[in-house]
Amino acid sequence: MMDNVALVVGARGVIGGNLVAHLQELGGWKVIGLSRRGGEDSERVRHVRVDLHDAAATRTVLAGLSDVTHVFYAAYQDAPTFAELVEPNQRMLVNVLEAIEPVAAGLRHVQLMQGYKVYGAHLGPFKSPAREDDLPHMPPEFNVEQQAFLERLQEGKGWRWSALRPSVVCGVALGIPMNLAMVLAVYATVSKHLKVPLRFPGVPGAYRSLIEMTDAGLLAKAMVWAATDPRAANQAYNINNGDLFRWEHLWPILAKDFNIPVAPPLPMRLADVMGDKEPVWEQIVAAHDLAPTPYRDVSSWVFGDAVFSWDYDLIADGSKARRHGFHEYVDTEAMFVRIFDEMRARRIIPPR
Repeated sequence: MMDNVALVVGARGVIGGNLVAHLQELGGWKVIGLSRRGGEDSERVRHVRVDLHDAAATRTVLAGLSDVTHVFYAAYQDAPTFAELVEPNQRMLVNVLEAIEPVAAGLRHVQLMQGYKVYGAHLGPFKSPAREDDLPHMPPEFNVEQQAFLERLQEGKGWRWSALRPSVVCGVALGIPMNLAMVLAVYATVSKHLKVPLRFPGVPGAYRSLIEMTDAGLLAKAMVWAATDPRAANQAYNINNGDLFRWEHLWPILAKDFNIPVAPPLPMRLADVMGDKEPVWEQIVAAHDLAPTPYRDVSSWVFGDAVFSWDYDLIADGSKARRHGFHEYVDTEAMFVRIFDEMRARRIIPPR
């Protein structure tokens, strides 16, 4: 009988999906994946479908999960404004924890997935490198509200919590549009098909500002570390690859990987210029026998526009995690090349 039972909330996302894969590789874990879409079960992974906005349905689904020892919460509901993010995301977390805590007598750890929004990175230039003990910014901020709820719930309990704060998370996850690796891959693929060079589409300042990424595989390792190492109990941690880059240096490398020329940047909204490219994508899918994915699900151009609008440094200090025992790192240039190669192997994008 396995000692560790992970409830992965948001198991079909790029973060949750990579965590599920990592737990399978580790062994010693039984995994229950919670998501709206469900998934394919395996020997050590069982997928459960549920709408986390429905408190009664969530209680019903989780009622029998008495053996859960660790909750990894990576669910997210997008909204038009930052203020509107608070209510649905808080409701989902509350529904999950109020359902699982009373039945999981052996619960040891609950982990939140956050991000640099905690520091106001989405609002404009912020203190960088950001540190976990930086002063808060003006609310509303759903990450802060979720952590406050978690800390209140944990008072006097035997289980512990942690909160991880990655930068832009990159990985392979088909059908998850909020994934910068997919944004880049589809943008480059369409550019190549239309015989146009790869141009950086963001604002001029973003091309030269410092930025960092978080590899989804690295993040999965950090999630397990923070949930099992006593030194990480009741702490928040920045988790990033460990290196910094500027798009002006990385962009030619990306273009080379797709065998297309690079040209000077040209500010343009991807939501506009890529909004009518569904017929082009369908041609590419048919010509190369790619995995069929609706164009609306293949990439979030609005998300890409947001990332490419950051004309200020977007970096956080990751030394706290290293001081407490997590020493993994990833070379970001190599990360993108590896992710694109995996996308090609899985027929998400065409071969070179």
